[in-house]
Amino acid sequence: MIETEPASGERLQKVLSRAGYGSRRRCELLIEAGRVTVDGEVARLGRRVDPESAHVAVDGAPAPTAPGHVYYLLNKPAGVITTADDPQGRTTVVSLVPDEPRVFAVGRLDLATEGLLILTNDGDLAHLLSHPSHGVLKEYLAQVHGDPSPAAIRRLREGVLLEDGMTAPARVSRVEPGLLRIAIHEGKNRQVRRMCAAVGHEVIRLVRTRIGPVADTTLAPGTYRELTNAEVRRLGEAAVGAEPKLP
Repeated sequence: MIETEPASGERLQKVLSRAGYGSRRRCELLIEAGRVTVDGEVARLGRRVDPESAHVAVDGAPAPTAPGHVYYLLNKPAGVITTADDPQGRTTVVSLVPDEPRVFAVGRLDLATEGLLILTNDGDLAHLLSHPSHGVLKEYLAQVHGDPSPAAIRRLREGVLLEDGMTAPARVSRVEPGLLRIAIHEGKNRQVRRMCAAVGHEVIRLVRTRIGPVADTTLAPGTYRELTNAEVRRLGEAAVGAEPKLP
């Protein structure tokens, strides 16, 4: 069934194709399968939308269709703060990306922590990625004092008691003596540092290496790049727990 077309806007399959979901025919198949919603309602073939204002989702994950949205992946150096402004005049993460359009950081990295950070002006995706209930994993390399024993690593995996509660189970592996790979989905303040301290191993250096499905070992500290449409799509899918099902 083809629904009555609004008088204005672009065809939905064209908007989805431009956002990286494949050819227009592939996007038509997504719509016909009932996997596309517009403003919370299942779309039908023939639907027209205004990409500036419509909330389009595929399999529950927000589609990067708004032409005004930007998505940056920044490799934050130590000593840079994750705020828009700083009264002390320190370098901020937003000063390392273009001034316009204005963006904000998704989540936080403390002053001493390095690594990957997403900045965007897409509030819907930012909320999905930041909310702990959506369980997007963030992976870190933690250089610590000493060499954690198997028992300490097991405690980190199972959860440790901090002053603000028990941490959720984490993925933890020993890369080499004194170096741990830790993946968590929570967002407690300075969580990885406090987890390691709780098992007797203070963090010397901490680097975030992955956000959900997005990683980049070639991005130099202090530099950024734009995320691809496919990366933005996969981030949304990770946030809602949707597996990629493109036809």
